[in-house]
Amino acid sequence: MIPKTLSGILVNRLYGPGSLADCDAQSRIGEPGKPPYTRGIHPRMYRGKLWTMRQFAGYGSPAKTNARFRYLLRQGQTGLSVAFDLPTLMGYDADHPLAAGEVGKCGVSISSLADMEELLAGIPLGEVTTSMTITSSAAIVWAMYLVAAEKQGVKPEHVSGTIQNDILKEYMAQKEYIYPPRESMRLVTDTLEFATERTPRFNPISISGYHIREAGATAVQELAYTLGAGIEYAAWAVERGLDIDSFAPRLSFFFDAHSDFFEEIAKFRAARRIWSRVMAERFGAQDPRSLRLRFHAQTAGVSLTAQQPQVNLARTAAQALSAVLGGAQSLHANSLDEAYALPTEEAALLALRTQQVIAHETGVVETVDPFAGSYFVEKLTNELEERCCAEIDKIDSLGGMAAAVEQGYPQAEIARSSYEFQRELEAGERKIVGVNIYEEEQSAPIETLRIEDRVTRNRAGALRRLKSRRDRAAAQEALQRLQSDARGSRNLMPAIVEAVRAYATLGEMCGVLRSEFGIYEEEIVV
Repeated sequence: MIPKTLSGILVNRLYGPGSLADCDAQSRIGEPGKPPYTRGIHPRMYRGKLWTMRQFAGYGSPAKTNARFRYLLRQGQTGLSVAFDLPTLMGYDADHPLAAGEVGKCGVSISSLADMEELLAGIPLGEVTTSMTITSSAAIVWAMYLVAAEKQGVKPEHVSGTIQNDILKEYMAQKEYIYPPRESMRLVTDTLEFATERTPRFNPISISGYHIREAGATAVQELAYTLGAGIEYAAWAVERGLDIDSFAPRLSFFFDAHSDFFEEIAKFRAARRIWSRVMAERFGAQDPRSLRLRFHAQTAGVSLTAQQPQVNLARTAAQALSAVLGGAQSLHANSLDEAYALPTEEAALLALRTQQVIAHETGVVETVDPFAGSYFVEKLTNELEERCCAEIDKIDSLGGMAAAVEQGYPQAEIARSSYEFQRELEAGERKIVGVNIYEEEQSAPIETLRIEDRVTRNRAGALRRLKSRRDRAAAQEALQRLQSDARGSRNLMPAIVEAVRAYATLGEMCGVLRSEFGIYEEEIVV
């Protein structure tokens, strides 16, 4: 049998000069720091600056998560990455009936500015960059972050970080949506416009292939649907009247670092090359920064196994190494226990140490793009690029990514790929150590992090106290302004910031937008 990558690209036994023909032209590979950025977006890459090491963290109360943040920063982490619980992601306060049993379970519970202030207490927001993984309620949570920084004396123009805010991947993969696609795209465009005017150091969107890949997509689909979404966001912002070079330099991306080592390295290289061409040719970008695809990577959560969980350390190390060799600007390495629960402090530290070993002991940071010129990697980069561009052409023929999502096209394709992966696994065609080869009857038990049910009661109590002491009239007036602006066509961010300052809650603001925009119910496409 001829082996294949997950994307269906045939892998030959041997590669040589004939594998590339004229596809390895210097203009296509280029030099680091120059278009088309195949070899990296900076001339010196990690010799100039290491990637930002972010360990995704968040659980229970804001105070507990704040303690975890402080611990990780003391251990050498160089940026924060916030995980939010499901009620926060879906726009519900901790005391809402639908939040019962979910408060603080898969991330930190944030219902108000007061919670955000507690989460960030003692952390200098003018010095630390923060990534926040949230989308449907992203505009509101981002406003809370900006006001919390303001209360620390940090001006908006000095705040730096990233908010995920990628609604299209929610409809495709993660399913944490609230409003219909067109209304959601309006909100995303509002944040892009607001960031362009007010927060020059903050990335208002992280276009996320990670969740698409975790849902079962191939590397080609991850590339095409992520870059297709980026094209859609840029098109909406340009239609709003923004100049491409005013916002494109701060569009950032988020990719999965999966298990096929060489495919992942080639994927990252192809992504940069495609995006550079799209920005120059489709949008006419002139600023070199607009052409540079900057990305955060996270090792593949879906690859972690509950069987023999210690083996996850080896998986994570290999995946993290592929992200570094592929030129990531920021990286999260998963913890060995995440197939069971949120990571313990010890497991999170081991994951951080994995990054630090790669950075300081392996020598891979000493040269830029060390696989450049490899017959195999260059051929794979070219093939991934060609297949990705063909898929983007398909998306264009459907009217763009928002229209493709409304028609259910990427959802159906991801489901098909996910099914094929599972079929191969059950047929033994795909091998996973501890799952269908080298199995053990019983894995050794490991200690896991447990979130107590009393977190729900505690957070609901804090919310009651906040509502009793805030200026009720000011909060109500701010919510009425938000409702009025939502009915019209104004940018919603100023009204959201005003409501946050008045300590209106996340649930109250999302409730106003639900009443105006409606909610989205997916049509299942088989």
